[in-house]
Amino acid sequence: MTLGSRIAWDDTVLPFQLDRSDIRGRVARLDGVLDRVLAQHDYPPVIEALVAEATLLTALIGQTIKLRWKLSLQIRGDGPARLIATDYYGPTRDGAPAKIRAYASFDADRLDPAADPFEQIGSGFFAILIDQGQGMTPYQGITPLSGTSLAACAETYFAQSEQLPTRFALGSGRSRMPGQPEHWRGGGVMLQHMPKASPHVADRGGSGAAGLLSAGDMLSDDDAENWIRANMLLDTVEEMELVGPKVHPTDLLVRLFHEESPRVFDPQTVKFGCTCSEDRVRQSLSIYSAKDIAYMTTDSGIVTADCQFCGAHYELDPNTLGFEATEAPGDDAGE
Repeated sequence: MTLGSRIAWDDTVLPFQLDRSDIRGRVARLDGVLDRVLAQHDYPPVIEALVAEATLLTALIGQTIKLRWKLSLQIRGDGPARLIATDYYGPTRDGAPAKIRAYASFDADRLDPAADPFEQIGSGFFAILIDQGQGMTPYQGITPLSGTSLAACAETYFAQSEQLPTRFALGSGRSRMPGQPEHWRGGGVMLQHMPKASPHVADRGGSGAAGLLSAGDMLSDDDAENWIRANMLLDTVEEMELVGPKVHPTDLLVRLFHEESPRVFDPQTVKFGCTCSEDRVRQSLSIYSAKDIAYMTTDSGIVTADCQFCGAHYELDPNTLGFEATEAPGDDAGE
C-alpha cells in the first residue's frame, strides 16, 4: 500500500513506521464508532469528552493485539467521573473488523460542567487489561492517574510498564458535513519508539515537546534526537487534521513526517460491537440463590438487566435464573 492510495478512512486504524527515525505509530479515525458509543447514553459534555478520549486511545492501542484477543482500558477515580471503561475485540479472522465499545459511570450531582474533564476523575488509576482467550492468564498493567489527560496517563503507562517512549495526539468533537446531520468524529496519532529503547524510561510528566527530555535522556544520542524531532513535528498537528475527514491519514503523515520516510501498512477497520446476550446475563446470575433472585424480581414478576455498553434491555423469568432454578429457559410453566 502506498501513501497516495485512497480507501474509506472513517472507522479505521492505519499503522505506519518512520523509517528514518525508527519510530512506529498509528493514525485512528473514528466516525460511526464514536457516534454510536456516545449515542447509547445522554452523557454531559465533560463525560462525553472523557469517553471520546478513552475510545480513541483504545483504538490506537488495541490495533496491535492478536486475532480474537480482547484489550480493555479502565480508568477509575474518586471524583464525580467514577469509571471510564472500554473494550477492543480483536478481529475473529484476517480482514475482519475489530469491535469497540465504551461507557462511563458518574455522579451527575458532583460534576462541575466548567471544570477540565480530566479533573472530574480525581485520584485513581489507569489500567490496561489483555485477555488472550480461554486457558490463558489475563495480563493487567496499572499505573496511577497522572498528568493532565488520559493520553498522558497512557504515555506514563507505556514508559513505566513497557519501557517504551510513547506519545499521543488526539482530537474529537461534533461535526456537521453539508447535507448530513451533526455527529461525533474523532482522530488521533500514536508514536512509539521501537523496542530497542533503554531498559528504563522515566515518566515524562505530560505531552508535547516540553516533556521529552526525561524520555530522551534514556535513549542513545541518535535515538533521542530522532524521538525529539518526531515529537516536535507532531506538535504542529492541528485538530482538524486529526479529526478529518478532508485530510486523509496518508496525507496527514506526509504533511507531518515527509522527511522521516513514512511507510504505511494495511489499515484495520473497526466498528461498534457488544458481546452482551441473554445467555451471558443468565450465566452472570447463575451464582445467586433463589432468595437472591427473588430480591431482584420486580413487582411485575420479572428480572431485568441492562447492558451499560450498548443499552440492550433483557427481561427474564426468575424461575429460570440462579443455581436453584426450578425451570429451564424456554420451559412452559403450565406443562
